Amino acid sequence: MLKKLREAGITSDMAYAAGFCSIGLTILAWFASRSGGDRANTARAERWGLFIGEWAPTFMALGVGLKLEEQSTEE
Repeated sequence: MLKKLREAGITSDMAYAAGFCSIGLTILAWFASRSGGDRANTARAERWGLFIGEWAPTFMALGVGLKLEEQSTEE
């Protein structure tokens, strides 16, 4: 899978950036939920923020894997 991602032009830096964007979107969703009106909208926004936040470890792990793949192809 990592080889296919590399062939598609995805780099480890892109995966790390996606992980940090996921963290930023989670914080943004959390702040949006605090300013929400009713309780149902607040709960939905918090769940959405948690869902986005779960992507960060996946993107970071892909970044590490892609970095190792990049290093192995350089040698």
